Amino acid sequence: MKILVCISHVPDTTSKINFTDNDTKFDTNGVQFVINPNDEFGLTRAMWFKEKQGASVDVVTVGSKETEPTIRKALAIGADQAIRVDTEPKDGFQVAKELAKVAKDGNYDLIIAGRESIDYNGGMVPGMLAKLIGANFINTCVSLEIEGDKATAIREIDGGKETLTSSLPLVIGGQKGLVEESDLKIPNMRGIMMARKKPLNVVEPVADGLSTEAKKFSKPAPKGDVKLVDAENIDELIDLLHNEAKAI
Repeated sequence: MKILVCISHVPDTTSKINFTDNDTKFDTNGVQFVINPNDEFGLTRAMWFKEKQGASVDVVTVGSKETEPTIRKALAIGADQAIRVDTEPKDGFQVAKELAKVAKDGNYDLIIAGRESIDYNGGMVPGMLAKLIGANFINTCVSLEIEGDKATAIREIDGGKETLTSSLPLVIGGQKGLVEESDLKIPNMRGIMMARKKPLNVVEPVADGLSTEAKKFSKPAPKGDVKLVDAENIDELIDLLHNEAKAI
């Protein structure tokens, strides 16, 4: 079984976010980048298939040279080889098209992506990728088993969970629950040294135009001052909720 794990290069959630060039570009100064958490759950599950079923695992990212430390971490965790599409990701459709080209060229059986990245939270790429390559698709996946050319997956739905079966090739949008957090792999020194010898292939992007363009970024408005209302003064509380907060 050939597995491709899609990796997003995202800011650590503890990083302070700022913008430059009149709020048109993200300021990367002082920002620590990591593997997108939803992708990391998927990568760990792929490692299980490698260890238990002899699967081969490739990882791919769409990004410039600055993303290579992140993709190298995936190699240190245990992926066999890495692919970097040499272009700056601008929108979800662009990323999906680049990933689709890699997926088609590699003839993969299973493609694992995070259901969304924690930077833009678009949640579009896995579904568009599946459509572009003509594969089955299961999103919000919290469990995955493969036997032969059949997959059994559990996904979260409103109010519960749903169990599905699918033939391969398959694209999943994974998330927390696909593996336990305690099972997430941390690169050890041996893995880091081996990662230096593993292939990282840089490929040219698909020559195609962008569908969207970011005009400006802005931070959420700061929260206003808190008003404390005495527990005995219900009338004042109702008045504030009705006339100021517009909550009732």
